[in-house]
Amino acid sequence: MKKSKDKLKILAVGDIHGDTGLVKKLAQKAKDEDVDLVILAGDLTNFEESTDNLIGPFLKVNKEVLIIPGNHELPSTIDFLTEMYPNAKSIHGYSLIKKGVGIFGAGGGDVVLTIPDKEIFELLKKGHKYIENQKKKIMVTHMHPHGSKSEFSGFEGSKAVAKAIKKFKPDVLINAHIHEARGAEEKIGKTRVMNVARKAKVFEV
Repeated sequence: MKKSKDKLKILAVGDIHGDTGLVKKLAQKAKDEDVDLVILAGDLTNFEESTDNLIGPFLKVNKEVLIIPGNHELPSTIDFLTEMYPNAKSIHGYSLIKKGVGIFGAGGGDVVLTIPDKEIFELLKKGHKYIENQKKKIMVTHMHPHGSKSEFSGFEGSKAVAKAIKKFKPDVLINAHIHEARGAEEKIGKTRVMNVARKAKVFEV
C-alpha cells in the first residue's frame, strides 16, 4: 500500500502475549510499510511474566507506539513501559492527535485482570474529551463491543464499548481480546470495527 501524505498510516495489533519473535516481525513490517504509528491493543504480556523486548523493537525502527492494557497486565505496567520508553504513550483514558486524527482509548477486560465496564466507559469519555473536535477519530479498546461479530466465541462483548461507539461515533474501533476472531471486520453504525488479536492490520485514516 503506497503511503498517502495527507493520511495517517497505522499498524495495529493486539494479544502479543510476550511473543518477542512476533514483535520483531511486526517491527520489520512497520518499517517496510512505512507506517506513521503503531497501536498495541492490550495483552502485551502473558500474565505480566516479562515486558522485555515488547516495545524496543518498534522504537529501533523509529516508530511511535500507542499502548493500552489488556486483561493480562495492569495499567501500572503500561505506565512503567511509557516511562521506560519515551516514544511510547499510554492512551488508557488519554488521547493523541496525529495528522489531524484524534486517537483515544481504554484497556481492560472481563477475565483475569478485570476493569469494570462502567470504568471503561468513563476512561473512554475522559480520553475523547481532548479530541472531540477532530474530524477523524479512532477508538482503541482491548474488549470487543457487545453485539459484535466477535461474540461468536461465546464471550459477551463490552456494553461500555458499544455505548461509546454510539455516543462518540469514532470512524474506526480497534479491539482485540478474542483470538479466534482475529482479522474480523464489520460496521457498527458508521464505525469500522477491526479485531486485531495477534493479526496485524495496516490501514490509513
